Amino acid sequence: MPGTRTRTLTSALPLALAVVGTLATAIPAAQAAPDRAGAHHSRTSQCRGQGVDASARIRYHSDVVIKAPLSTVWKLQTDVERWPSWQQPVLTAERLDTGRLGKGSRFRWTTPAPATPTTPATTLEITSTVRQLQRGACVLWSGPAVGQGLRIDEGVHLWTFTEVKGGVRVHTEETWTGAQVEADVPTATAALGAGLEAWLHDLKNTAEHRRM
Repeated sequence: MPGTRTRTLTSALPLALAVVGTLATAIPAAQAAPDRAGAHHSRTSQCRGQGVDASARIRYHSDVVIKAPLSTVWKLQTDVERWPSWQQPVLTAERLDTGRLGKGSRFRWTTPAPATPTTPATTLEITSTVRQLQRGACVLWSGPAVGQGLRIDEGVHLWTFTEVKGGVRVHTEETWTGAQVEADVPTATAALGAGLEAWLHDLKNTAEHRRM
């Protein structure tokens, strides 16, 4: 992962949000710029014909190569209830239905968000719905993130997984919409970017040191 980052806990929203994992004080400029971040991938990356919100002002994308089998990476990412065991920013995670994760599956998770100049410190509760999923290849989910004094109306989070020589290339991109976060696009974009970079780091570190 390029660069050195000083991070404090924030929200890994998809939620997307995803939504965010940790707030970085330094993010690669090309990815942090709200008008440029993810411009190429937002046009081309999809899961079964669907992608992130093309009209969203807050967006970020990133990639990493993980030196582990695709089966290991996929299981870690889609076993939602085990996220807290390898992602420190995820406090709780629960499935709202049963069976393997698939289109229409819902899950709820929580993550801390620190205070910003315009919002208080809080814990965000994120309710995500899987919009598309192709096993071993991609997953797209979306949903709102709500905390005391902070709301993201919708985060849309895309992940794609491609086998490459020596491992798996993981691509992720996410968009946020909502009046509150759009009131300060640079701060929201920095928080989103930090969360996605932290998520990729944890996924890579865990997958490369675990056998499944």
